[in-house]
Amino acid sequence: MAQDDLYRTVVLERARTPRYAGPLTGADRHGEGSNPLCGDRVKLQASVDAQGRIAAVRHETRGCAICAASADLMAERVTGQKPAHVNQLHAELVTTVETGIAPEGLGDLSVFAPLHRHRSRIRCAMLPWSALIEMLNDDKDR
Repeated sequence: MAQDDLYRTVVLERARTPRYAGPLTGADRHGEGSNPLCGDRVKLQASVDAQGRIAAVRHETRGCAICAASADLMAERVTGQKPAHVNQLHAELVTTVETGIAPEGLGDLSVFAPLHRHRSRIRCAMLPWSALIEMLNDDKDR
């Protein structure tokens, strides 16, 4: 399957039937982000375990398919990870959407590589990640 076909398939599947959408009971972290230019909005809830790992993440996303799919794939990928690894994934995804080249190990997130040809859509994919990074950084001050 070609990269663009895989992109369309994964994005549409995750936008239509998200696996990590809805409220999170017992959440101790909250974040949100919005893009006033297109109207995308994402609210995140997460819980962090005693070892500092993200135990669970849920999202409530109102926006395009790219934003919704990105939020859902992000929630899946960061579960069980420490914030330092999340920052690394974020950096790798930024490089991927800017260059179209996904590093080995990015997994399903590599489906966003074709966005490098659609610069205006990059913000759609990155909005959930920006909200997550901000939420995790804000919690360091607690």
